[in-house]
Amino acid sequence: MSQRWKQRPPGSNWGEFGQDDQRGRMNWVTREKVLQGVAEVKEGLTFCLSLPLDYPGGTALNPRRNPPRIAATVRDAGRNKGQQNFCYPLAEDNPDLTDVICDDIVLMTLQYSTQWDSFAHIGSRFDADGDGKPEIVFYNGFRAREDIVPAPENENAEPWARYEGTQAKALGMHLLAEHGAQGRGVLVDLHHHFGRSRHAVTYDELMRMLDADKVEIERGDMLCFYTGFADVILELRKNPDPKLLHGTCSGLEGRDERLLQWVSDCGAACLIADNFAVELIPTSITKPRPHAAMPLHEHCIFKNGIHLGELWYLTELARWLRAHRRNRFLLTAPPLRLPGTVGSPATPIATV
Repeated sequence: MSQRWKQRPPGSNWGEFGQDDQRGRMNWVTREKVLQGVAEVKEGLTFCLSLPLDYPGGTALNPRRNPPRIAATVRDAGRNKGQQNFCYPLAEDNPDLTDVICDDIVLMTLQYSTQWDSFAHIGSRFDADGDGKPEIVFYNGFRAREDIVPAPENENAEPWARYEGTQAKALGMHLLAEHGAQGRGVLVDLHHHFGRSRHAVTYDELMRMLDADKVEIERGDMLCFYTGFADVILELRKNPDPKLLHGTCSGLEGRDERLLQWVSDCGAACLIADNFAVELIPTSITKPRPHAAMPLHEHCIFKNGIHLGELWYLTELARWLRAHRRNRFLLTAPPLRLPGTVGSPATPIATV
């Protein structure tokens, strides 16, 4: 294919993994990185890093994302044809068969709870053609309406199906699933240093923490930040308080240019956190204008092909690692292999 851009965004790595690359820095999670992760397994203990996928509850955290709805499948045979039943005989008219079947369906916002973001999740209006006119583009120059295709609106459909048919023909979440998303995880314990104070962590502060906790990050590591935010979500028991959720716990300061440069330089394949967005989303207007509302998202997903994982549950792992003076582990975290999606729920596992 011909190169799909004439100029790339400042501070980006477009083209460095190939002009058609769709995996970004997960290309650095090689066989050797998997073996490094396996070498961190000393005890054979596993930690589930997912929240229950029906948390946080409600829509206070993000009004566009609704909690999952579970229903039974519809029977299509027997005397109760067309009725919904949770448990039913395999063959109602054959008394010789004893099987009873339970099937169900879930309607789920894929980024409601513990999740991965794909590179099709965040794009930007940027002049990739070099003609002075910005167009909507995504990582490595993939295009809106060509590679990430919206669906026409169907006003008569249910709200959840009004835009049914949207598809990421490029940069979809299934690519991370096919890669495997397994390698060496490294955890940074922000909660130990900041507690539940809402605080945007700067480059200088992060460097001091890494030094104090003897955390080293190498190219291809999967980098996790524990803030305590997921603990607050669980304590609210599906009754989220918007003021509390948007005013608690730490995150990265996405407007700190030195921090963004460190993200580029540190070699991490992906950034993961137990908070809402890895970064603390700025609430005030910044310069220059125009600018990204989520500068870390722009830097990672749009510019540099760095996957973000959000709303993970890292508490038990973080406590165990600190008690044993460790910060590395084997991380296994594939998303759903569902082509065309821009995000996915996940149930990651850490093994120590």
